Amino acid sequence: MEEENRHIDELIASYLTEGLDKNALDELKTWIVASAENRQYFIQQREIWFSAVNREAASVYNKDKAFENFRNRVESRKKTQSTSRQGFSLSAIWRYAAVVAIMIAVGCISYWQGEVNVKDTFADISVEAPLGSKTKLYLPDGTLVWLNAGSRMTYSQGFGVDNRKVELEGEGYFEVKRNEKVPFFVKTKDLQLQVLGTKFNFRDYPEDHEVIVSLLEGKVELNNLLRKEKEAVLAPDERAVLNKANGLLKVESVTASNASQWTDGYLFFDEELLPDIAKKLERSYNVKIHIADEQLTHNRFYALFNRKEQTIYNVLDIITATNQVRYKVEGDSILLYAK
Repeated sequence: MEEENRHIDELIASYLTEGLDKNALDELKTWIVASAENRQYFIQQREIWFSAVNREAASVYNKDKAFENFRNRVESRKKTQSTSRQGFSLSAIWRYAAVVAIMIAVGCISYWQGEVNVKDTFADISVEAPLGSKTKLYLPDGTLVWLNAGSRMTYSQGFGVDNRKVELEGEGYFEVKRNEKVPFFVKTKDLQLQVLGTKFNFRDYPEDHEVIVSLLEGKVELNNLLRKEKEAVLAPDERAVLNKANGLLKVESVTASNASQWTDGYLFFDEELLPDIAKKLERSYNVKIHIADEQLTHNRFYALFNRKEQTIYNVLDIITATNQVRYKVEGDSILLYAK
Protein backbone atom coordinates (compact mmCIF):
# COMPACT_ATOMS: atom_id res chain seq x y z
CA MET A 1 0.00 0.00 0.00
CA GLU A 2 2.79 2.38 0.92
CA GLU A 3 4.49 1.76 -2.44
CA GLU A 4 1.20 2.42 -4.26
CA ASN A 5 0.68 5.64 -2.31
CA ARG A 6 4.18 6.80 -3.12
CA HIS A 7 3.51 6.14 -6.82
CA ILE A 8 0.33 8.23 -6.70
CA ASP A 9 2.23 11.05 -5.01
CA GLU A 10 4.76 10.91 -7.85
CA LEU A 11 1.96 11.16 -10.41
CA ILE A 12 0.35 14.13 -8.65
CA ALA A 13 3.69 15.89 -8.28
CA SER A 14 4.49 15.43 -11.96
CA TYR A 15 1.00 16.54 -12.95
CA LEU A 16 1.28 19.76 -10.93
CA THR A 17 4.73 20.58 -12.26
CA GLU A 18 6.10 19.17 -15.47
CA GLY A 19 3.00 17.42 -16.83
CA LEU A 20 2.16 13.80 -17.61
CA ASP A 21 2.12 11.76 -20.79
CA LYS A 22 -1.22 10.36 -21.93
CA ASN A 23 -0.88 6.97 -20.19
CA ALA A 24 0.14 8.49 -16.87
CA LEU A 25 -2.62 11.08 -17.11
CA ASP A 26 -5.20 8.34 -17.71
CA GLU A 27 -3.85 6.39 -14.72
CA LEU A 28 -4.16 9.43 -12.46
CA LYS A 29 -7.70 10.17 -13.69
CA THR A 30 -8.74 6.58 -12.99
CA TRP A 31 -7.34 6.75 -9.47
CA ILE A 32 -9.06 10.08 -8.74
CA VAL A 33 -12.54 8.92 -9.77
CA ALA A 34 -12.16 5.64 -7.87
CA SER A 35 -13.26 7.23 -4.57
CA ALA A 36 -14.31 10.49 -2.96
CA GLU A 37 -11.30 10.20 -0.66
CA ASN A 38 -8.92 10.03 -3.62
CA ARG A 39 -10.51 13.06 -5.26
CA GLN A 40 -10.37 15.07 -2.04
CA TYR A 41 -6.70 14.22 -1.54
CA PHE A 42 -5.86 15.33 -5.09
CA ILE A 43 -7.80 18.58 -4.69
CA GLN A 44 -6.01 19.36 -1.43
CA GLN A 45 -2.54 18.91 -2.92
CA ARG A 46 -3.48 20.95 -5.97
CA GLU A 47 -4.82 23.79 -3.80
CA ILE A 48 -1.66 23.78 -1.70
CA TRP A 49 0.50 24.05 -4.78
CA PHE A 50 -1.46 26.85 -6.49
CA SER A 51 -1.77 28.84 -3.27
CA ALA A 52 2.00 28.65 -2.84
CA VAL A 53 3.00 29.77 -6.33
CA ASN A 54 0.30 31.76 -8.08
CA ARG A 55 0.50 34.94 -6.03
CA GLU A 56 4.12 35.79 -6.66
CA ALA A 57 4.69 39.17 -8.26
CA ALA A 58 4.37 39.00 -12.04
CA SER A 59 7.48 41.09 -12.64
CA VAL A 60 9.89 39.16 -10.40
CA TYR A 61 9.44 35.54 -9.39
CA ASN A 62 11.23 34.45 -6.22
CA LYS A 63 11.61 30.67 -6.55
CA ASP A 64 12.98 30.19 -3.02
CA LYS A 65 10.04 32.07 -1.52
CA ALA A 66 7.54 30.10 -3.62
CA PHE A 67 9.01 26.80 -2.51
CA GLU A 68 9.12 27.89 1.13
CA ASN A 69 5.47 28.99 0.92
CA PHE A 70 4.52 25.63 -0.52
CA ARG A 71 6.41 23.66 2.16
CA ASN A 72 4.92 25.74 4.97
CA ARG A 73 1.41 25.22 3.62
CA VAL A 74 1.95 21.48 3.33
CA GLU A 75 3.19 21.30 6.94
CA SER A 76 0.21 23.34 8.11
CA ARG A 77 -2.23 21.13 6.21
CA LYS A 78 -0.60 17.94 7.55
CA LYS A 79 -1.19 19.09 11.13
CA THR A 80 -4.91 19.62 10.54
CA GLN A 81 -5.64 16.61 8.34
CA SER A 82 -6.83 13.30 9.68
CA THR A 83 -4.47 10.36 9.80
CA SER A 84 -6.48 8.35 7.27
CA ARG A 85 -3.83 8.93 4.64
CA GLN A 86 -0.72 8.24 6.69
CA GLY A 87 0.68 6.11 3.90
CA PHE A 88 1.03 9.12 1.58
CA SER A 89 4.28 11.01 1.60
CA LEU A 90 4.55 14.60 0.36
CA SER A 91 8.28 14.37 -0.18
CA ALA A 92 7.72 13.73 -3.88
CA ILE A 93 5.71 16.92 -4.29
CA TRP A 94 8.34 18.86 -2.34
CA ARG A 95 11.03 17.54 -4.61
CA TYR A 96 9.11 18.43 -7.75
CA ALA A 97 8.20 21.82 -6.31
CA ALA A 98 11.86 22.79 -6.48
CA VAL A 99 11.88 21.79 -10.14
CA VAL A 100 8.77 23.77 -11.02
CA ALA A 101 10.08 26.82 -9.18
CA ILE A 102 13.10 26.82 -11.47
CA MET A 103 10.85 26.31 -14.49
CA ILE A 104 8.70 29.27 -13.48
CA ALA A 105 11.78 31.41 -13.02
CA VAL A 106 12.68 30.92 -16.69
CA GLY A 107 9.13 31.46 -17.84
CA CYS A 108 7.88 27.96 -18.59
CA ILE A 109 4.92 27.86 -16.22
CA SER A 110 1.96 30.18 -15.84
CA TYR A 111 2.10 33.34 -13.79
CA TRP A 112 -0.66 35.79 -13.05
CA GLN A 113 -0.83 39.58 -13.09
CA GLY A 114 -3.63 41.35 -11.24
CA GLU A 115 -6.48 39.52 -9.53
CA VAL A 116 -7.08 36.27 -11.39
CA ASN A 117 -9.63 33.54 -10.82
CA VAL A 118 -8.55 30.01 -11.69
CA LYS A 119 -11.39 27.50 -11.61
CA ASP A 120 -9.91 24.06 -11.99
CA THR A 121 -11.77 20.79 -12.35
CA PHE A 122 -9.96 17.75 -13.62
CA ALA A 123 -11.75 18.05 -16.96
CA ASP A 124 -11.12 21.74 -17.67
CA ILE A 125 -9.12 24.72 -16.52
CA SER A 126 -10.72 28.16 -16.80
CA VAL A 127 -8.66 31.34 -16.44
CA GLU A 128 -10.38 34.71 -16.07
CA ALA A 129 -9.22 38.33 -16.17
CA PRO A 130 -11.58 40.49 -14.08
CA LEU A 131 -12.79 43.91 -15.17
CA GLY A 132 -10.13 46.59 -14.87
CA SER A 133 -7.16 44.22 -15.19
CA LYS A 134 -5.39 41.88 -17.57
CA THR A 135 -3.77 38.48 -17.15
CA LYS A 136 -0.61 36.92 -18.54
CA LEU A 137 0.06 33.18 -18.49
CA TYR A 138 1.84 30.34 -20.28
CA LEU A 139 -0.02 27.26 -21.45
CA PRO A 140 1.49 23.79 -20.85
CA ASP A 141 2.96 23.75 -24.39
CA GLY A 142 4.83 27.01 -23.80
CA THR A 143 2.34 29.23 -25.65
CA LEU A 144 2.16 32.76 -24.23
CA VAL A 145 -1.32 34.19 -23.66
CA TRP A 146 -2.50 37.60 -22.51
CA LEU A 147 -6.16 37.89 -21.52
CA ASN A 148 -7.77 41.32 -21.59
CA ALA A 149 -10.19 42.64 -18.97
CA GLY A 150 -13.45 40.70 -18.68
CA SER A 151 -12.12 37.70 -20.65
CA ARG A 152 -12.17 33.97 -19.99
CA MET A 153 -10.17 31.14 -21.57
CA THR A 154 -10.86 27.43 -21.03
CA TYR A 155 -8.76 24.40 -21.95
CA SER A 156 -8.68 20.73 -21.00
CA GLN A 157 -6.25 19.02 -18.64
CA GLY A 158 -5.09 17.02 -21.65
CA PHE A 159 -3.95 20.18 -23.45
CA GLY A 160 -0.64 19.61 -25.19
CA VAL A 161 -0.96 15.82 -24.98
CA ASP A 162 -3.85 14.90 -27.29
CA ASN A 163 -4.95 18.39 -28.36
CA ARG A 164 -4.15 22.09 -28.27
CA LYS A 165 -7.64 23.56 -28.16
CA VAL A 166 -8.80 26.56 -26.16
CA GLU A 167 -12.16 28.28 -25.94
CA LEU A 168 -12.16 32.05 -25.64
CA GLU A 169 -14.72 34.55 -24.48
CA GLY A 170 -13.37 38.08 -24.73
CA GLU A 171 -9.96 39.11 -26.00
CA GLY A 172 -6.63 37.34 -26.03
CA TYR A 173 -3.20 37.88 -27.49
CA PHE A 174 -1.39 34.63 -28.37
CA GLU A 175 2.21 33.75 -29.18
CA VAL A 176 1.75 30.10 -30.14
CA LYS A 177 4.59 27.63 -29.69
CA ARG A 178 5.07 25.86 -33.00
CA ASN A 179 4.06 22.20 -33.18
CA GLU A 180 3.42 20.78 -36.64
CA LYS A 181 1.99 17.53 -35.24
CA VAL A 182 -0.62 19.17 -33.00
CA PRO A 183 -2.30 22.29 -34.46
CA PHE A 184 -3.45 25.04 -32.12
CA PHE A 185 -7.16 25.97 -32.12
CA VAL A 186 -8.97 28.94 -30.61
CA LYS A 187 -12.75 28.78 -30.71
CA THR A 188 -15.43 31.27 -29.81
CA LYS A 189 -19.17 31.11 -30.37
CA ASP A 190 -18.74 32.85 -33.74
CA LEU A 191 -15.34 31.93 -35.16
CA GLN A 192 -12.71 29.19 -35.02
CA LEU A 193 -9.02 29.78 -35.68
CA GLN A 194 -6.32 27.21 -36.48
CA VAL A 195 -2.54 27.73 -36.48
CA LEU A 196 0.69 25.78 -36.12
CA GLY A 197 2.78 28.53 -34.56
CA THR A 198 2.22 32.28 -34.83
CA LYS A 199 1.35 35.58 -33.11
CA PHE A 200 -2.16 37.01 -33.26
CA ASN A 201 -4.81 38.96 -31.38
CA PHE A 202 -8.35 37.53 -31.15
CA ARG A 203 -11.27 39.59 -29.85
CA ASP A 204 -14.80 38.27 -29.48
CA TYR A 205 -16.71 39.61 -26.49
CA PRO A 206 -20.32 38.38 -26.48
CA GLU A 207 -21.66 41.93 -26.33
CA ASP A 208 -19.50 43.27 -29.20
CA HIS A 209 -20.92 43.74 -32.68
CA GLU A 210 -17.80 42.45 -34.45
CA VAL A 211 -15.21 39.71 -34.08
CA ILE A 212 -11.69 40.86 -34.95
CA VAL A 213 -8.59 38.72 -35.54
CA SER A 214 -5.31 40.52 -36.28
CA LEU A 215 -2.24 38.57 -37.41
CA LEU A 216 1.25 39.75 -36.46
CA GLU A 217 3.33 36.76 -37.59
CA GLY A 218 2.82 33.44 -39.38
CA LYS A 219 -0.45 32.28 -40.92
CA VAL A 220 -3.91 31.48 -39.57
CA GLU A 221 -6.97 29.77 -40.99
CA LEU A 222 -10.40 31.04 -39.97
CA ASN A 223 -13.65 29.09 -39.98
CA ASN A 224 -16.75 31.30 -39.91
CA LEU A 225 -19.26 29.62 -37.58
CA LEU A 226 -22.05 32.07 -38.48
CA ARG A 227 -22.13 31.31 -42.19
CA LYS A 228 -20.99 28.36 -44.33
CA GLU A 229 -18.18 29.54 -46.57
CA LYS A 230 -14.61 28.73 -47.58
CA GLU A 231 -12.02 29.12 -44.83
CA ALA A 232 -10.28 32.49 -44.81
CA VAL A 233 -6.49 32.67 -44.54
CA LEU A 234 -4.67 35.63 -42.99
CA ALA A 235 -1.15 36.80 -43.77
CA PRO A 236 0.91 39.07 -41.48
CA ASP A 237 -0.50 42.60 -41.10
CA GLU A 238 -3.97 41.49 -42.09
CA ARG A 239 -7.07 41.31 -39.97
CA ALA A 240 -10.42 39.58 -40.31
CA VAL A 241 -13.57 41.40 -39.22
CA LEU A 242 -16.70 39.29 -38.75
CA ASN A 243 -20.02 41.10 -38.60
CA LYS A 244 -22.16 39.25 -36.07
CA ALA A 245 -25.41 40.65 -37.44
CA ASN A 246 -25.09 39.32 -41.01
CA GLY A 247 -22.25 36.79 -40.74
CA LEU A 248 -20.10 38.55 -43.33
CA LEU A 249 -16.34 38.19 -42.87
CA LYS A 250 -13.92 40.57 -44.56
CA VAL A 251 -10.12 40.62 -44.65
CA GLU A 252 -8.22 43.91 -44.76
CA SER A 253 -4.65 45.20 -44.46
CA VAL A 254 -3.66 46.84 -41.16
CA THR A 255 -0.72 47.43 -38.85
CA ALA A 256 -1.52 44.33 -36.82
CA SER A 257 0.75 45.18 -33.89
CA ASN A 258 -1.66 47.99 -32.97
CA ALA A 259 -4.25 45.38 -31.98
CA SER A 260 -2.04 44.03 -29.18
CA GLN A 261 -1.03 47.38 -27.68
CA TRP A 262 -3.43 46.72 -24.80
CA THR A 263 -0.88 44.23 -23.43
CA ASP A 264 1.39 47.25 -22.78
CA GLY A 265 -1.37 49.32 -21.19
CA TYR A 266 -2.63 51.16 -24.27
CA LEU A 267 -6.14 51.42 -25.69
CA PHE A 268 -6.17 51.49 -29.49
CA PHE A 269 -9.35 52.12 -31.47
CA ASP A 270 -8.96 51.46 -35.19
CA GLU A 271 -12.12 52.83 -36.79
CA GLU A 272 -14.20 50.96 -34.23
CA LEU A 273 -17.91 51.44 -33.59
CA LEU A 274 -18.77 53.63 -30.61
CA PRO A 275 -20.78 50.87 -28.86
CA ASP A 276 -17.74 48.57 -29.01
CA ILE A 277 -15.49 51.38 -27.78
CA ALA A 278 -17.88 52.01 -24.89
CA LYS A 279 -17.73 48.33 -23.94
CA LYS A 280 -13.93 48.36 -24.11
CA LEU A 281 -13.80 51.41 -21.84
CA GLU A 282 -16.21 49.74 -19.41
CA ARG A 283 -14.02 46.67 -19.17
CA SER A 284 -10.75 48.59 -18.95
CA TYR A 285 -11.84 51.17 -16.37
CA ASN A 286 -14.58 49.14 -14.66
CA VAL A 287 -17.23 51.81 -15.26
CA LYS A 288 -20.76 51.86 -16.73
CA ILE A 289 -21.37 53.71 -20.02
CA HIS A 290 -24.72 54.17 -21.76
CA ILE A 291 -25.30 55.52 -25.28
CA ALA A 292 -28.44 57.65 -25.22
CA ASP A 293 -28.85 58.41 -28.94
CA GLU A 294 -29.31 55.64 -31.51
CA GLN A 295 -27.58 57.71 -34.19
CA LEU A 296 -24.27 57.40 -32.32
CA THR A 297 -24.20 53.61 -32.61
CA HIS A 298 -22.92 53.87 -36.21
CA ASN A 299 -20.09 56.32 -35.45
CA ARG A 300 -16.52 55.04 -35.69
CA PHE A 301 -13.40 56.42 -34.04
CA TYR A 302 -9.62 56.12 -34.45
CA ALA A 303 -7.56 56.88 -31.34
CA LEU A 304 -4.76 55.70 -29.05
CA PHE A 305 -4.79 56.17 -25.26
CA ASN A 306 -2.43 55.29 -22.43
CA ARG A 307 -4.54 53.62 -19.77
CA LYS A 308 -1.82 54.01 -17.15
CA GLU A 309 -1.65 57.78 -17.55
CA GLN A 310 -5.12 58.78 -18.77
CA THR A 311 -8.29 58.46 -16.72
CA ILE A 312 -11.65 57.54 -18.21
CA TYR A 313 -12.52 61.26 -18.22
CA ASN A 314 -9.31 62.15 -20.11
CA VAL A 315 -10.32 59.61 -22.74
CA LEU A 316 -13.89 60.89 -22.98
CA ASP A 317 -12.70 64.51 -23.26
CA ILE A 318 -10.62 63.59 -26.30
CA ILE A 319 -13.48 61.64 -27.91
CA THR A 320 -15.89 64.53 -27.39
CA ALA A 321 -13.36 66.89 -28.98
CA THR A 322 -14.31 65.31 -32.32
CA ASN A 323 -17.61 67.20 -32.07
CA GLN A 324 -19.57 63.99 -32.65
CA VAL A 325 -20.52 63.15 -29.10
CA ARG A 326 -20.90 64.61 -25.60
CA TYR A 327 -20.94 62.95 -22.21
CA LYS A 328 -22.20 63.61 -18.71
CA VAL A 329 -22.01 61.72 -15.43
CA GLU A 330 -25.29 60.58 -13.92
CA GLY A 331 -24.88 58.80 -10.60
CA ASP A 332 -22.46 55.92 -11.13
CA SER A 333 -22.94 55.91 -14.92
CA ILE A 334 -21.57 57.88 -17.88
CA LEU A 335 -24.09 58.95 -20.51
CA LEU A 336 -23.05 59.52 -24.15
CA TYR A 337 -25.34 61.60 -26.33
CA ALA A 338 -25.26 63.37 -29.70
CA LYS A 339 -23.87 66.87 -29.93
